[in-house]
Amino acid sequence: MSASEIPPAIGAIVDAELAAPVPAAVRAVADAARARHGAAVLAVLFYGSCYRAGCEEGLVDLYLLVDRYRNAHRNPLAACANALLPPNVYYVDGHHEGRKVRAKYAVVDLAGFGRLTGPRCFNPYFWARFAQPTGLAWVRDETVRMRVREALARAIVTTYRAARPLVAGTDDPLAVWRRAFLESYGTELRAEKPERARQIVEHFADRYRRLSRLLEAAPPPRVDAAACRRRWRLRRFQGKLLSVMRLVKAAFTFQGGAEYLAWKIERHSGVPLALTPWQKRHPVLASASLAWRLYRRRIIR
Repeated sequence: MSASEIPPAIGAIVDAELAAPVPAAVRAVADAARARHGAAVLAVLFYGSCYRAGCEEGLVDLYLLVDRYRNAHRNPLAACANALLPPNVYYVDGHHEGRKVRAKYAVVDLAGFGRLTGPRCFNPYFWARFAQPTGLAWVRDETVRMRVREALARAIVTTYRAARPLVAGTDDPLAVWRRAFLESYGTELRAEKPERARQIVEHFADRYRRLSRLLEAAPPPRVDAAACRRRWRLRRFQGKLLSVMRLVKAAFTFQGGAEYLAWKIERHSGVPLALTPWQKRHPVLASASLAWRLYRRRIIR
């Protein structure tokens, strides 16, 4: 999908979202994530639940867009894993006004991000995420910003077109988006309840109504509803496999997750959890022994 196929008004909506101020706490943790990967970082995107509800207590979701994986990672194996099955996901924390701000950030190269948010990418992992409002915590220059803008606008169009045949005949402009997000959750190993998709859409209902009007004004070629359902069934099968593969990869690439886990346990139970250096380096591999310790201390049941 070229930039000329995207309605200009959709680009204008994305422009306004990228130009909106990002909370200072988010900028602080974005800077901490960016410092890990140096000059390879081209932009930092902010999205997810903290974008919608604020980041006072939650885990900030960030995406670092980089020029090349080899430049972004000291470890060549991490760079290879990132290229073969993007994204790599990490934990980081920063400080703002005397408090710790926690974030989970993913790394993907900018060129790949442009492809993964378009219709040639069968799996919705990227385009369904970034059809939602996204903020810009940092960008290197205007050229990069324009490439980000184009990718986000493409994600919106791709998501709408992928789900539109599933709700043919409805006059509800929000129905397509609810169904799109519900279907996309079904392609991952997520425990999201059905009402989650509805809540996300209703939080930005005016935005999604406006997008629907724009996209309905220039409808894509007709797609058979039965064929569309078959595609989503294939996406669910493919997506579950990819989710398992990403979990296996995370056992070797995810860094800092143990500290976040310890913080969450202390926050909910009031019981501090001391971690060994090995557990900090290998949180997934250490999860079984940690669970046993917590069970014996009756922190979990």
